[in-house]
Amino acid sequence: MAKKKNRTRNILIIIGVALVFLVILGFIGNQFRSEDGLQVEIVTAETRTVTQTVTASGRVQPEVEIVISPDVSGEIVQLPVVEGQRVQKGQILARIKSDFYEAQVEQAEAQLSQTKANLAQQEANLLLQEQTVERQRQLFDANVISLDQYEQSDTQYKIAQANLNASKFNVESAEARLREFSEQLRKTVLYAPMSGTISQLNIELGERVTGNELQSGTSVMTVARLDQMEIEVEVSENDVVNVALGDTALIEVDAYPNRQFRGLVTEIANSARLQGSSFQEQVTNFPVKIRILDPHNADARDLGTSEAGLLGESPATEDFANFRPGMSGTVDIFTDTVSDVLTIPIQSVTVRDFSAIERQRTAKASEDSESDTTITQPESDDEDLQRMVFVVSEDMSVVATAVTTGISDDQFIEIQTGLEQGARVVNGPYSAVSRELSDGDMVKEQ
Repeated sequence: MAKKKNRTRNILIIIGVALVFLVILGFIGNQFRSEDGLQVEIVTAETRTVTQTVTASGRVQPEVEIVISPDVSGEIVQLPVVEGQRVQKGQILARIKSDFYEAQVEQAEAQLSQTKANLAQQEANLLLQEQTVERQRQLFDANVISLDQYEQSDTQYKIAQANLNASKFNVESAEARLREFSEQLRKTVLYAPMSGTISQLNIELGERVTGNELQSGTSVMTVARLDQMEIEVEVSENDVVNVALGDTALIEVDAYPNRQFRGLVTEIANSARLQGSSFQEQVTNFPVKIRILDPHNADARDLGTSEAGLLGESPATEDFANFRPGMSGTVDIFTDTVSDVLTIPIQSVTVRDFSAIERQRTAKASEDSESDTTITQPESDDEDLQRMVFVVSEDMSVVATAVTTGISDDQFIEIQTGLEQGARVVNGPYSAVSRELSDGDMVKEQ
């Protein structure tokens, strides 16, 4: 019995709290309403320039970078470069111990000499067999020897020809093997494929590396052009359709919080980059590359950072940004711009069921009509969702007006049809625009 009383008391407490909450909500709602109507913020439709932007985040990277991997395996016996050093095309980057490959070349050279000697022997043998078969033919024509003896000498001649051809093939095979081993010996030295900076060095002197013969070899270092950087961002599938090659952009790099850099869209991926394990969790983004146009990394064009430090020189004194691969940043891509168009704040536009508004107007007209004429109600109850605004009339009543919108920026949206310049529309509060206001309601400007 005591438990039932406690349960009843708890229920009464909950009901009491709910009533107090409803009273508070009603009090707050009344703060926005006056005797003349709901208190709202009103703005005027004006002409201005609107620039549509797509914002995305990504990381800075060199526009051109090459990963150096050896084609042969072995121990690093020479490493004349350091990370951050500036190198020229054709400069030696590393050297792999070449004893094994030199031995292979020597063996191939010896085998080639042997096959050439064998070829010379077979050429001499063929010449001898050719002379022999000729003498045997003359003897056979003079009926001195039998046909079997002549055919035997002719067979020996053909065998000599086949041996000579085989020797020629052996020489070609030995030459190919020598070229292969010589190429492997040449590949024990790694050269810079282009002028740039050692942006990443993954090995130490004396370390063993794996070549690319059967699998992906060891990535020993990366050579990059740090004087031409870009930022790769991921743009959502809804925004990438608005981005085009050649669009300009403003770049903000986290390492330089108070600066902006100009950019240019140079590449848009055709294939999406999916993130997430399941279909419901997948996020579809498209990589977009933006070249950084403002001068940067001036010391990379003249002298590598590490090299300058070793020589006791100071870096460039000009106010250039020093971008490093992997820095994070944000990009605003300007996809479209329209000038002198009618605009209103974005929050003034909402989406409502316009067929419901029409039914409400028809019902109100029927109630206000003093004639016996029956006003026909709209037959369809289907939703007709449209973008619309609440236009404020001279008597401070609002009229729900459907509009056609264009592009927008962070604050304003283009109005293509439905409004005229100077029209006054409700801009807030958000709850009023999105839910509370109805066609014909009275409002009061805050």
